[in-house]
Amino acid sequence: MLKKTLLIFLFPLVVVSAQHYSPNASHRDERIANYQQLSSQQLLDTANYYFNKNLFETALVCYNLLINTHTKSSDLEHQKRIVEALHKSAGIHYFMCDYRTAYELYIKALLLCEKIEYKPYETRIYNNIGNIYYRFNKFDIAKYYYTKALSLCQDSTVLLIILNNLGSVELENNEIDSAFHFLNKALRICNQYPDAYSHDILRNIATCYQKRKLYDSAYHYYHLSLEELKRIKIPGKESEAENLSDLGKLFFEINKPDSALHYIGLSNIIAEENNFSRILADNYLTLSKKEETKGNIKKAFEYYKVYANLKNSIFSNDIFGDINQLQRMYEVAKTNQEIEQLVIEKQIKERTIHLHRIIVFVILCILLLVTGGLLYIYFQKRNLNKAYKILVEKNMKIIELQEKESEKNTKSALPDNIQDELLDKILTVMEDTSMICDTEFSLDKMAELIQSNHAYVSQVINTALKKNFRSFLNSYRIQEAQRLLASDVAQKYTIETIALNVGFKSQTAFREAFKEQTGVNPYFYLKSMREKFDT
Repeated sequence: MLKKTLLIFLFPLVVVSAQHYSPNASHRDERIANYQQLSSQQLLDTANYYFNKNLFETALVCYNLLINTHTKSSDLEHQKRIVEALHKSAGIHYFMCDYRTAYELYIKALLLCEKIEYKPYETRIYNNIGNIYYRFNKFDIAKYYYTKALSLCQDSTVLLIILNNLGSVELENNEIDSAFHFLNKALRICNQYPDAYSHDILRNIATCYQKRKLYDSAYHYYHLSLEELKRIKIPGKESEAENLSDLGKLFFEINKPDSALHYIGLSNIIAEENNFSRILADNYLTLSKKEETKGNIKKAFEYYKVYANLKNSIFSNDIFGDINQLQRMYEVAKTNQEIEQLVIEKQIKERTIHLHRIIVFVILCILLLVTGGLLYIYFQKRNLNKAYKILVEKNMKIIELQEKESEKNTKSALPDNIQDELLDKILTVMEDTSMICDTEFSLDKMAELIQSNHAYVSQVINTALKKNFRSFLNSYRIQEAQRLLASDVAQKYTIETIALNVGFKSQTAFREAFKEQTGVNPYFYLKSMREKFDT
């Protein structure tokens, strides 16, 4: 699921409202005439004012007037204002689901950016072009544009948006580890900036846990995302609707249909009030699939018809075909710019040709000297090679001796019956929690208890259990910690006390081992157990 944080920092978040500014014709013409008297900076400021007030029709009028003003190639600041106008106009069309027009405006902005080398806006445009391809499920192309935006990005607030979008793409490709990498990196940047918005990142992290079937963690992060939406002061209705929709899918997945329908219903209410057709389509598809699994074919078909009508109104093949055509036009225009640049470079080269000839002559002289030096080195190296051959032969003999020694070591491996006997003794010791939860318990202590040596104990654990001793011991200690956290007496203890009771000297080591084995941190686990006992 693509996140709308792409425009939270790129430009102010907009919500498609039914109350657009629509004056009568004469009044509109009078206003346009007044706007035409403004300077380019005044036009941009006026457009941005209406943009922030969600009066998009008036904002588009001002942006279009600015885009169509005559500009000199030397007026760099004016061209930068045109880039901003194209970019924000595209953003309005994007949120109105007019992806064809949005893409066309993004391409125009990108061409102008490349011409004037306006790198900061190139980053934003590449990111938003990736968002359009994401909407059409072209995840490989979307990832290409996000990666390109990432390579140009120098703004931390924009960086976390791009990282979040890359996490979304990797989620769609079922690359969960890669998705976690990008999302955790984005979340760390969010934590450095109190005013940054992390709700979409948290929702993506929840989806990662859901895909791994860690439903408690997924539910926890979905609610963190909703709490973050309550904290921020900008409208976040679309993110809220998406979050509620995801919660509905989560409850469907864990077979709690009543809760699922409750959240889907809340999502639909927000989506219908704000004309979020994409979310409505997604919800009706979910409802259709669930009715189909229950055997309610008629109801499933009714939901699917609603889904199909909504989807066709947003993502038609004609629109995507037009986008591909615009992409080809962009490539042609970019090629023309490159040709013009090559002509300029050719003229420069012609002016320096005489200098190049002098340089070539100097280089030839240097090459003659270098060649003489190389010949000298060559004959010296030939003499050294003879000495190296003798050294290689000696090394081969050493390798043969090492191989024979390795064969001896292999033959000295423990027989299966002794290995099984040692394993039984090891597992017997591990059942004694008072022993293994001693902070001083170690591999040497284990070897002493079963009357063996630490090398054999380590070999048995590595061979039979495919673990090292530390991981093997931690797994038993964490099981004991889970038992303590789930018991009635858990409310009397702190996490620090439990960590010490199960043999961990370091709280940090305990938290890391607990999260690695259970998927959640011990604080969240203890909180969940306490809530369970309270109910």
